[in-house]
Parts: sequence; C-alpha cells; structure tokens
Amino acid sequence: MDLDEFAARLRRATDIVFFTGAGISTESGIPDFRSPGGKWSRMRPVYYDEFVSSEEARVQAWQRKKESYQLYKDVTPNIGHTSIGDLEKRGKLLGLITQNIDGLHSRGGVSDEKIVELHGSDRTVVCLGCGKLFDPDEVLASLGETFTSPRCDACDGLLKTGTISFGQAMPQAAMSQAQIWSEAAEIFIVVGSSLVVQPAASFPVIAKQAGALLAIVNREPTHIEPLADYSHQGEIGEFFRTLNPLLADA
Repeated sequence: MDLDEFAARLRRATDIVFFTGAGISTESGIPDFRSPGGKWSRMRPVYYDEFVSSEEARVQAWQRKKESYQLYKDVTPNIGHTSIGDLEKRGKLLGLITQNIDGLHSRGGVSDEKIVELHGSDRTVVCLGCGKLFDPDEVLASLGETFTSPRCDACDGLLKTGTISFGQAMPQAAMSQAQIWSEAAEIFIVVGSSLVVQPAASFPVIAKQAGALLAIVNREPTHIEPLADYSHQGEIGEFFRTLNPLLADA
C-alpha cells in the first residue's frame, strides 16, 4: 500500500487509533531515552520497590527529576502531535494510546478523554498514600541543593512523580481502555515506537488480529513490520507534512 492509498483509507475512516512512542516527541527536543547513547543506556533506573523502601533511592530519583524536568516543562508540540489533534477535530479519532510522559498530546489538541497515558505523566506528582495530586513545579521548587524526599501535606505519604517506574504495576484502567480501543480500531497507526516495551507493544498486534489496517511510522523498522499494511521509515515530521495535504478534504 502506498501513501496515496493509505491517505484514501484515512479519509474514509472514523475509528482511527494512534499508538505513540518517544519518536514522535524527538522533533520537539525531547531525547529518545531508549536509543543507543540515550538515558537508559547510560543510567540505571530507580526501581519502584527501591523507591518505596529506600530514602537514598528516593533522593536519587528526585535529583534526576530536578535535572530533567525542564525538558518536559518548556517543550512544545510538533506537527505529529497537532496532526493527531486535527484528526480528532474531524471526528476520526477513536483514541490515542501513548507510552510518552511528556503531555505534548494534550497540548497538541487531543482531549483528555481520548488519551491513555500507559506510562503516566511527568506533569503531575502523586501521593502514594492517599492519592492526592500535586503540581510538580511546586514540589521541585521546594527541594534545595540537599534535601530529604518530599512528603504529602495531608497524610505524610511518599510523593512520587506521576510516571510509571520500572517494576511498578501498569495502570489497569489505562490498559483496559487501550485494549478496548485496539480491538475496535478500523485503522491502527504506530508512530515513533520501537515496539520493544511490553505489555504495551502488544496492542498493534491485537488491533491487527481484530481486523484493523495496521500502519507503522518510525525511523527504523520494528519487529512486527511484516504485519503492517503500510510502513513509513523516516522522519515523523516529514511523514505528516506529506500526509496532511492529502487529508485536506477529509
């Protein structure tokens, strides 16, 4: 299937599901942490059980968050994010499943009820005791050069960023909604994901098995490329700049 045929299918479709990974945000200036030389190839993550049980691990995690938070605070959506938002405005988006924690899909025009953030969000802080939510700006501003890990002002519980840590259980409500959307998708489009992180990476296969047209847009081939009905290997911004004029009358 070539791009013109894929665009024609998109013009006719009403139940489109996107599955996005770090690659959609690199053109906004956020590094793909799992690429060679990325953060996770150079730095051992703090696992969830360590965070809960060790003050040293909590301080380490918060120190890293202080250093990286500006990456997410000041970046802006790119054409990939806004193009998905435009499809929602046209009544074509069934749902968006993302592995990203940067919040750029919301800022790119996708409504909250259409987004499932499988790995949580960097734009919130949550108390592990009572569930109270905090503004990360305020929490981080309270941490000096040396500090103890922050605590909840309501129950004295541990505060943690709203992201899912290594070893932490996936959010069941989000996983359930992603499953529902995957099974109902008319067209399922993977954008910027290497599809190596499970169980999230199973959703494109679920969609394909349920009868969806499967498209993969990524800089490099994925291991499920043979299942794809349409594949684009190259820059994501370039893909949307070429595709969007073909959807102008959709």
